[in-house]
Amino acid sequence: MPNLIKIALDCFGGDHAPDKAILGAALAVAEYGVEIILTGDERIIKSRIKTLGVSDKSITIMNADGVIEIEDDPLEIRKSKKDSSMGKAFQLVANADADAFVSAGSTAAMVVGATMLVGRMKGVKRPALAPLMPGINGYYMLLDSGANMECRAEMLAQFGVMGSIFMEKIMGVENPRVGLLNVGSEREKGRELEQKAYDALSNAPINFIGNVEGRDPIANLCDVAVTDGFTGNIYLKAVEGMGVFMKASLREIFGANAGSKIGYLLSKKGVKTLGKKTDYREVGGSPLLGIKKPVIKAHGSSDEKAFKNAIGQAVSFAGAIGEIEAAIAALKEEN
Repeated sequence: MPNLIKIALDCFGGDHAPDKAILGAALAVAEYGVEIILTGDERIIKSRIKTLGVSDKSITIMNADGVIEIEDDPLEIRKSKKDSSMGKAFQLVANADADAFVSAGSTAAMVVGATMLVGRMKGVKRPALAPLMPGINGYYMLLDSGANMECRAEMLAQFGVMGSIFMEKIMGVENPRVGLLNVGSEREKGRELEQKAYDALSNAPINFIGNVEGRDPIANLCDVAVTDGFTGNIYLKAVEGMGVFMKASLREIFGANAGSKIGYLLSKKGVKTLGKKTDYREVGGSPLLGIKKPVIKAHGSSDEKAFKNAIGQAVSFAGAIGEIEAAIAALKEEN
């Protein structure tokens, strides 16, 4: 019988720790047949498991001292906060006591911990935070969305390769279309970075379709949108803000009067479908591509459904690590 995949779950990362992480872990064990190692204050975790009334089947606890907060220096993950809930989870993965890492905690600390404790894939310049974003007809991947504020053209080419493999192997997209996020579709558009990245992506072993504008990924005109972390994070937050605006607007429209309420009842199914497409919990988290083991950043406000799906994403991602490493090696040889 094959060994179960072990997931190190930072139980005290996120806004609703530790309860939602515990509940999500139990759901993941039941659905995916994995083993979960919860890291954090053992006394509190045991007490909450009992109070919540969930099964601790295939769940173990690794005691940890404290939590790395959003305002902490991310480098403390290797120093004063190395024994925190996130630090212990990374140590489990780095020591091969766990196969993958999931946390809803500090993004900056997670990037530092993944890079310095678990390590980058051979040949990877920088890892990229790569959320799956909802489009009109399905998901697309945005990378980098905030791990690297400054990038070089060769890094963007690697992002394109890693994103393409993830979308093909994990999301089932055949021959993913990779676009370079830019201020115009014309070849000569953009800064020096985009112009050099265009050449690098053109020579990469991917289906590069050229420049795409900010509206194009949402219209599913590409499957992977490549950019630097500064631009990508602004794009990500703008899209999230528009989602909040749309939901608030729909509530206002359908609650205006009796007629609009009847309209809501008639279109309720469609509204729910839209809500599901824009619900981050359906995806669960963002993979940090370029790390030797699966590292998934869950949303800070994750509930049990989001944690469960983030763990499921880590399980699926485990099978694509080798292929990404091979593609990065081939890209280096070609260049």
